[in-house]
Amino acid sequence: MKNLIKLVLGSFLLTALLFSCSKDENKVYFEGGTSPVLSSSVTTPDLPLSYATKDKEALNLSWTNPEYKFNTGISSQDVSYQIEIDTTGANFTNPNKQTVSVNKDLSKSFLVADFNNILLNQLQLKPAHAHDIEIRVKSFLGTDAAVLYSNILKYSVVPYAIPPVVNPPTTGKLYLVGDATDGGWTNPVKVPDQEFTKIDDLHFELSSVHLIGGKQYLFIPLNGDWSHKFACKKTADQSKTGGDFGFDYSDNFPGPDATGNYKIAVDFQRGKYTVTKL
Repeated sequence: MKNLIKLVLGSFLLTALLFSCSKDENKVYFEGGTSPVLSSSVTTPDLPLSYATKDKEALNLSWTNPEYKFNTGISSQDVSYQIEIDTTGANFTNPNKQTVSVNKDLSKSFLVADFNNILLNQLQLKPAHAHDIEIRVKSFLGTDAAVLYSNILKYSVVPYAIPPVVNPPTTGKLYLVGDATDGGWTNPVKVPDQEFTKIDDLHFELSSVHLIGGKQYLFIPLNGDWSHKFACKKTADQSKTGGDFGFDYSDNFPGPDATGNYKIAVDFQRGKYTVTKL
């Protein structure tokens, strides 16, 4: 009887071992890939940009296939790419870094106007001044697996000024009004508490203003006048920390949830504003 039990147990263990080996043989293992090699149509250190050539190609970027491999062979999965553009020295950690997604293709062309817009409105570089930038390509599988980075291309660029996304107030003034403020919807508003400081023709700032949580507000160019305003398209869709705005848009800006002191910065060049809790 004991010998029978040993025989049955031994047979069971052998079957389990063979099954385990069979399962291991069917597993798919990632074996790596090769970092993509990035090249550009512009091989000089300077990347020329001008309004006169805005509709022409600024540069064409291309890169090699990373050839992701598994133990079953080269990956048949779709590979995704992201072009990252940042200022030199930021090591691609700048919160204003531009990321351009590219699916499957191994190249991407930029018009002068589009690339200049990236420099001005995304990287927020000052026009008519020289800046150093870096470009690289990130490849990955799935959502963000098996990430590989290319070599880095470096350029010196001088962005040109473009018309602002939103024309600044002709009054040269900007005021905050709304029930999110201590003054409510009373117009004219309290000065200087609710008057923005003019940084330059395209930038205005309230360095510290008390806002009441859960309320709304607007920007107006003329104190005491309701005929014009700067607002958003739809309150429900607008972020409470800022976003796009326009001239005589229909809806109020949503105020922050929490009552407290905030900094509000308005950028007419980019057509955006930000609200930062102090």
